[in-house]
Amino acid sequence: MEENSLIYGLELQARALTPQYGESNDVCFFIATNSLKPTNQLHLLQYDEEQGTIQSKIFEHALGEVWKLNSCPHDARLLASVYNVQKGAQVLSQAALLTLPEDDPNASNNEPLKSEYIPWAKVEVLDTASLGDRVKTIEFHPSQEQTIACVAGNKLAIMQRAESATRVVAEASSNSSGAKSVSSFTSGKWSHHHQGHQFVVLHDSSVRAYDVRDSQHCAWSIDDAHGQLVRDLDCNPNKQCHLVTGGDDGCLKVWDCRMVKAPVFERSDHSHWLWSVRFNTFHDQLILSSSSDCKVLLTCAGSVSSEAVPSDVSEASAQERHKVLSDGLLQTFDQHEDSVYCAEWSNVDPWIFASLSYDGRVIISKVPKQYKYQIIF
Repeated sequence: MEENSLIYGLELQARALTPQYGESNDVCFFIATNSLKPTNQLHLLQYDEEQGTIQSKIFEHALGEVWKLNSCPHDARLLASVYNVQKGAQVLSQAALLTLPEDDPNASNNEPLKSEYIPWAKVEVLDTASLGDRVKTIEFHPSQEQTIACVAGNKLAIMQRAESATRVVAEASSNSSGAKSVSSFTSGKWSHHHQGHQFVVLHDSSVRAYDVRDSQHCAWSIDDAHGQLVRDLDCNPNKQCHLVTGGDDGCLKVWDCRMVKAPVFERSDHSHWLWSVRFNTFHDQLILSSSSDCKVLLTCAGSVSSEAVPSDVSEASAQERHKVLSDGLLQTFDQHEDSVYCAEWSNVDPWIFASLSYDGRVIISKVPKQYKYQIIF
């Protein structure tokens, strides 16, 4: 058992996990089940470090099996779900915006629920019919509260939320930038930089960024970023132009989009597909990755992080910066017994993260103290 890790088990299979980004005080994560059984669930987990406990609130996700969750950074009660529904013999991927109910200060904690699940305040199924039947992700804009991006099939759609309904305002497709094929996008994320105008998508083994002001224009691309399919990416929130990718070749790579011929950092410590890669939002030298090899790895890419000391900085000012660990694999977390589809940092505490494997096991873990103390002291 790793130091102070906690396990939370679901009765059903699961592959969707996200921090509650709008929450600024408590360490909270959303998880959702991925079962063909009629009733899927969404759990809001609250981790209490002092007590060493996990409290949960459970909601029914009657729309279908959940493949992807994202929470809104501007509203702790709002999240986006991508799920499968069966229509006849066809399986479609759709998306919805889910709003949690407001906490009632007058309600008693001991008061029994009228049903097994807490009801939603609002459920808005997004109209993605024009984008095809394969929605991959819904991504909230980091600074514009009403703007979201939808990656579906071979299209990227920028949508605006409104009181009446969320609507598409701009669109790009994988064949609009001169691509030879029209195969589907895999996923995508907003860049934290470029004034919020760039959205980065994954396409086969390549990475592309679109300027949403001119959605037919590909701002930059990394062709053949991985030897096989690119599964996930994350943009460094603290260092412009840097992003990390993970792929089916088992590699983790950090890129500078201004110099795309080769990655600036690369590791291949996993033995199977990488499903998720995440920069620590506070100390971006720390990178989490999870894989079908049932492992979560903590890697240091200090030499290419925002905490790296430039060569022209004096020794005195360098000492005031956070210490940078040596590059390479820091720790292997191997408590999962199935493919680990998600590993996510807490947005509140930089030393805590959660990981989710397909068998429904959620593990909340901490960065080992030896590395934490090396960074902060």
